[in-house]
Amino acid sequence: MSRIEHNMALTGEAPRSLNLQQKLASLLGMAGLVILLLASLNLSFPNKVLWLSISLLSIIAGIVWFAAASYTGKHPGIKNDGVWFKSMTNRGYLAWLAGIGLTSFYIILYFFPEYLGLRQEGENTGLVALFDPLSNFLSGNPASQWFVYGTLYTIAITAFGVKFMWKYRHNRYEKLRTISVMFFQTAFAFLIPELMARLNGEGFQLPYYDLKNIWPLNYYNFEQYRVDEFISAGNIGLALLLFGVASIFIITPILTYKYGKRWYCSWVCGCGGLAETAGDPYRHLSDKSLFAWKVERWVVHSVLVFVVVMTTAVIYSYLGDDPSKYWLTRNSFLIGVGVFLTLLFAGIWYFKREELEKDARYGAIGYLAIILSLIGFHYLSGSDLFLFNAENLRQSYGFLIGAIFSGVIGTGFYPIFGNRVWCRFGCPMAAILGLQQRLFSKFRITTNGGQCISCGNCSTYCEMGIDVRAYAQKGENIVRASCVGCGICSAVCPRGVLKLENGPSQGRVKSQESVTSDNANLLDYLRKN
Repeated sequence: MSRIEHNMALTGEAPRSLNLQQKLASLLGMAGLVILLLASLNLSFPNKVLWLSISLLSIIAGIVWFAAASYTGKHPGIKNDGVWFKSMTNRGYLAWLAGIGLTSFYIILYFFPEYLGLRQEGENTGLVALFDPLSNFLSGNPASQWFVYGTLYTIAITAFGVKFMWKYRHNRYEKLRTISVMFFQTAFAFLIPELMARLNGEGFQLPYYDLKNIWPLNYYNFEQYRVDEFISAGNIGLALLLFGVASIFIITPILTYKYGKRWYCSWVCGCGGLAETAGDPYRHLSDKSLFAWKVERWVVHSVLVFVVVMTTAVIYSYLGDDPSKYWLTRNSFLIGVGVFLTLLFAGIWYFKREELEKDARYGAIGYLAIILSLIGFHYLSGSDLFLFNAENLRQSYGFLIGAIFSGVIGTGFYPIFGNRVWCRFGCPMAAILGLQQRLFSKFRITTNGGQCISCGNCSTYCEMGIDVRAYAQKGENIVRASCVGCGICSAVCPRGVLKLENGPSQGRVKSQESVTSDNANLLDYLRKN
């Protein structure tokens, strides 16, 4: 006997409850988290290696098993079933609980690590002590709260990366870039820095260095203690320092020119890797309003100006005034910064002014005027650079941006504001790459307006809050500074309207007129042709 369908909603059936395998997988993963919770409550485990292994393997197995139970047996294709009906993915009470839990963890991690068992003197206790065996195995040192965080961060990207690839298994691009972020997080951000510490010996110290972290993300890289560490490490340390400089001025512009900011934000960056994998269920929560876009542009570029000012002040603070002792003096450094920024903005204004919108042009002038004015105030007043102490600037940036924005808000608010809050509104690296992408990159997302059926999937699942459908309806290339090239808009399009491409710069930014049902100037277009 066939079942009678009583649901008359246009949206279809409400999401089904978890099946048996999903429930068992959730139970297994939660069991691993319970072990970590008990350890954080200072419960001492007799065999730390065993219990840590059980905990981490349970978490990984639970996530992978849940993914298999969710997508096995279903046809390949995007499965965003019922995301607007579930409490966890529609800002319901479960989402708020998850957000509060994540935020609380980040606050403790950054500001109260002693509650996790970190000890400045004596042996660690609690959660940190549980990770001591793994830390000793990799680096030869006891664990810190950052090692605990790095381990859990890497596991999250790896396990949820498997889930992500299962979900998007029909799309080769999504699988390749997920494998890429899993590799860079595991090797470059986690294993290599720890193994470098093991190589340290008497009279030889390699600085802890995540090779994929580029200024301004590693804003501390040019502080005096870091420069001293690089120099004291000999040729290897000097090579790392030069690599950091080359990453800013050579490697990053070249790769962004060829591939857009996606080479970093979607293929390398750890923040982007976590957002794409663990944060994937929340991508539809990003604010698509025009107001959010305006706030995004002003806030993210203000953060960029903040980090430029802070870094300039920090470098200035340890340079000298005697040219016979310093090949780079304070005055020559400040003049160099002022000249470089002036030439950069002048070049952009002259060659790319047509590609910048009105508020972008005015904003660029305003930011340049602020920096040059602060340099001028210094020479007139003779006080601390930029009227502030360099260390105070560094501490303010580290607290407000490095900790609160990137950690507490950026990740803790996934279930409330979407998975790219930090990338949209706070990441200075995204701001730099975005400017390069907008102005001279070959990357764009091309559209075929004649094929668009205005379903809205592309806009709904754009994690950067871009109204992709508005571009697709007009057949206009999508060239936005905020676009990270994740390719989800193309993956969820049922008609193949959107394609990620590299091509010549001619006509890249200008609108491309096309015949679509939504083109208000359709008759004028037909008369001209």
